[in-house]
Amino acid sequence: MQRLIGFVVMVILGAAGLGLWWINQPLALRAPVVDLSIEPGTSARGVAQDAVDAGVATSPQLLYWWFRLSGESRQIRAGSYELQGEVSPRSLLSKLVRGEEALRAVTLVEGLSFKQFRQALQKAEQLTQDTQGLGADVIMQKLERPGLAPEGRFYPDTYTYTKGSSDLAVLKRALHAMDKHLASAWQTRSNNSPLKSPDELLTLASIIEKETGLASDRPMIASVFSNRLRIGMMLQTDPTVIYGLGDKFDGNLRRRDLLADTPWNTYTRAGLPPTPIAMPGKAALLAAAQPATSKALYFVAKGDGSSQFSDTLDAHNRAVAKYQLGR
Repeated sequence: MQRLIGFVVMVILGAAGLGLWWINQPLALRAPVVDLSIEPGTSARGVAQDAVDAGVATSPQLLYWWFRLSGESRQIRAGSYELQGEVSPRSLLSKLVRGEEALRAVTLVEGLSFKQFRQALQKAEQLTQDTQGLGADVIMQKLERPGLAPEGRFYPDTYTYTKGSSDLAVLKRALHAMDKHLASAWQTRSNNSPLKSPDELLTLASIIEKETGLASDRPMIASVFSNRLRIGMMLQTDPTVIYGLGDKFDGNLRRRDLLADTPWNTYTRAGLPPTPIAMPGKAALLAAAQPATSKALYFVAKGDGSSQFSDTLDAHNRAVAKYQLGR
C-alpha cells in the first residue's frame, strides 16, 4: 500500500513538474506574427480555441486547463493582440490578463488643415476608414457637433489605437483634447485681450501657428495680431488668403490673390476670419491667450526662420528692404 501511495505521489509530482515546465516553454507559432482577436464575453475555453485557430500550435485543451488552474481565466480581456517571438503559455496569459493589445499610432501635426488631418488618418496603418466618402458636415454630426465647422477643432498630437479601430474614434479623442486645451488657454488669457470668445482664440491661434517660423517668436506674432485687432487694423496675413483660395492655390501667392475676396481674406476683410485655418498646437493657443506686451504692428521674415518686428510702417518698410529686398 505504501508503495502504491508513493507511486501515486511520484506521478502527481511528475505531472506537476511537467506542467510547470510546459507553461514556461515557448509555444510554436504558425506565422512570424499571429493576430489574436478576442471578442467580449468569450469564455476561457473559447479564448484557448481562438488562440489555436489564430496560429498557436498547441492543444486548446491544455491552454484551457492552464487558464483555469491559474485562477486568472475570468480576468482575460477582450481585444486585438499580436503574438510573436517566444511566447509561452505563462506569458500569453499575462498578456491577455494585462490587456496588452497590439497598438498602432498616428501623428497629427500642428498646422495641418482638417483636409490634411483626414489624409493622415487615411494613411494610418490598420485604422478602419468609417469616414471615407463622408462630407465634413456629416462627420461633425457623427461626432455630435452638428453645424460646427471642423477646421481647427482637432488637437494635433500622437494618438495610439488598436488594430481595426475607427478613424471616428481617433477624431473624437482629438476633438475632446482640443476642447480641453482651448478651455485651459481661454482661462489664462490676458486681461486686455481683444478676443471675445474661445472660438476667436482658436482662430487667432491657427493663424499664429501658420505664421510662426521660430517657436520663440510666437508671443510677438500674437502681439502684432492682438494689437491690430485692438485698433481695428486689418490683419493682412498671407496664410488666411491661401486658405481661402483652397485648391486654387498653386504654391505661388500673387498680388491678384491678395485682392481676391473670400471670407478668409484678411487683406479685404477686417477682423478674424470666420473659422480657424489650421489645427493649432498648445504653444499657439497659449500665445494667442497671452501675447507678448509690445506696440508692434508689423513683422517680416528675416530668412532664417525668425521675424523682425516693427512698431511703425516706416520701420517695417526698412525691415522689408533689408530682409526681403536685400537693400
